[in-house]
Amino acid sequence: MSDVKRVVLAYSGGLDTSVILKWLKETYNCEVVTFTADLGQGEELEPARAKAKLMGVKDEHIFIDDLREEFVKDYVMPMMRSNALYEGLYLLGTSIARPLIAKRQIEIARAVGADAVSHGATGKGNDQVRFELGYYALAPDIRVIAPWREWDLTSRTRLIEYAEKHQIQVSKDKRGESPFSTDANLLHTSSEGKVLEDPWEEVPDYVYSRTDNPEDAPNTPEVITIDFERGDAVAVNGEGLSPAALLTKLNELGKRHGIGRLDLVENRFVGMKSRGMYETPGGTIYHLAHRGIEQITLDRGAAHLKDELAPRYAELIYNGFWFSPEREML
Repeated sequence: MSDVKRVVLAYSGGLDTSVILKWLKETYNCEVVTFTADLGQGEELEPARAKAKLMGVKDEHIFIDDLREEFVKDYVMPMMRSNALYEGLYLLGTSIARPLIAKRQIEIARAVGADAVSHGATGKGNDQVRFELGYYALAPDIRVIAPWREWDLTSRTRLIEYAEKHQIQVSKDKRGESPFSTDANLLHTSSEGKVLEDPWEEVPDYVYSRTDNPEDAPNTPEVITIDFERGDAVAVNGEGLSPAALLTKLNELGKRHGIGRLDLVENRFVGMKSRGMYETPGGTIYHLAHRGIEQITLDRGAAHLKDELAPRYAELIYNGFWFSPEREML
């Protein structure tokens, strides 16, 4: 393990990645560079900088990048052009964020001369595959360290014990078992685990964060227009907006009207079923508006062929093959 000199870690500043930061230093005796991406998750990211500094990371090795515009322009919008829905329903909010994070990690690794990258995805989920396929597509010779597949910290209790042993701050709300886990970005929020694991049980109201209850939505309909150019939305109600600002505006409209809730039991790439609750307010409006513009502009043969290809495109994104030649060909 001594051959790793410097590693770039996808770092949120939370319990898991803070433990990983320390574990990497201890286990590999290497220098750690942290990378935190702002994809519009709605959280204050500067505390991650302070925490990384507290844990001995040099100022010049702490990267916090605002990637919101790139995320929507180069990832969300091309995906929306394809009408991709995984298993006919899921708008791929988590899946489409991973290749951008992987790409930026590799760019930083090259810039700082790192010989490895690391992530905090567990051995049960899809994200480990998405991150690592992204890394290897862009830098086939990179070393990938996946702590959850290597260490013996197999429970939350063990994780907290390790944190306390090494004087890593653990906030009170992280000490108990979380009732569910979440992932968020400008496109969506996903919730899964614990209270959501039994598909017989309805999703509790407190799980929802991005959408108002449809029963509390305004009784008066709100009519909006979305302008498209070459397949991408460029304006809402006649107002030209940047990609990230446009999706933010649609999120506000969708939230108020209770649009974009999805309760789904999906087939994970790693071979298990998972029940997730997704909120994609702006993305749902965008997707349906895009389908509407295609009804007017595409001929029958092209439209029907596109509907045949869309599920394959969605599966490639879900499984982590964003940078694959077949995805680019499609």
